[in-house]
Amino acid sequence: MATFNLNDTFNFLVDLRFNNTREWFKDNESRYKQAKAQFDLFIDELIPAIKMMDPSIDVESAKECTFRIFRDVRFSKNKEPYKTNMGAFVAKGGRKSRFGGYYIHFEPDASFLGGGIYMPEPSVLSSIRQGIYNNAQPLISVLHDQEFIETYGSLMDEKLKTPPKGFDKSYEHIDLLKYKHYAVGHNVDNSFWFKENIVELTMEKFGPLYQLNTIVNQYIA
Repeated sequence: MATFNLNDTFNFLVDLRFNNTREWFKDNESRYKQAKAQFDLFIDELIPAIKMMDPSIDVESAKECTFRIFRDVRFSKNKEPYKTNMGAFVAKGGRKSRFGGYYIHFEPDASFLGGGIYMPEPSVLSSIRQGIYNNAQPLISVLHDQEFIETYGSLMDEKLKTPPKGFDKSYEHIDLLKYKHYAVGHNVDNSFWFKENIVELTMEKFGPLYQLNTIVNQYIA
């Protein structure tokens, strides 16, 4: 039986979408704390399940994995002060990890589960590309796995227009080196968050992701 209830989280995020001001947030800070507490309880319950599947995960609590709701608006045209989602990245080293992991994005009408490595720093991206160049077959096998395709389709399709520098353009799998991210996502509807077996359902989606994370993390290491 789940120890959390995400109704308050959902309702708070809906209201925040239409009232994204510091004044409203201050007046509703107690609601935010309750919403965040329930989301954290969900992540706390999810972490042990992920660790059973992926022993490389070394985090123990939601505190190590969840992101702040406050936006950095210094260099953004969007000056709304708060994110309208709650998110967590469960990976070796926590939310700021350079390794592939498992991402939970809770946003009414725009929720998804996914993971891998998104926006890696240049040295990490270079290591992944070199790993693929040396031996692409493990990654190819994952991308052609039927369960992976049914869950995620393919990698996020943001690529370089030309092959990355330093690699032979005639390489058989050069297209795999053009990706800017080695990450995936699976959209979930609003009802997903209110199902009694949400942890099990989340793990079903993360299952096909385990092999992708294992491979890209080996390339980094």
